[in-house]
Amino acid sequence: MAARRDIAPFLQRLRAFLLGREHTVALRFEDGLADRTQPPPEIPYPVLRSDCYYHGRDPRRLVAPPVDLVKEQLKIAGDAKPAAASRLPTPGQFYKWD
Repeated sequence: MAARRDIAPFLQRLRAFLLGREHTVALRFEDGLADRTQPPPEIPYPVLRSDCYYHGRDPRRLVAPPVDLVKEQLKIAGDAKPAAASRLPTPGQFYKWD
């Protein structure tokens, strides 16, 4: 094991006296780190296949190009009766002030 790097022992004692506590060295050494013995993760393969339960809930698959409202309204007006084509739908409640 390699020796930890720090200043000379006399200067360590002087530093501890002036600080009023023991100094914590910010350097990381091998004996202070966690062991690397964890097993590898078990990830199912492939994650985003069609029979995967997550496939139907993936919000990235719900993204679509923007809808042109004018074209949609014209298409609805063309399919509906001629009387309904003159009046376009308005959002929410409409109140006539006069």
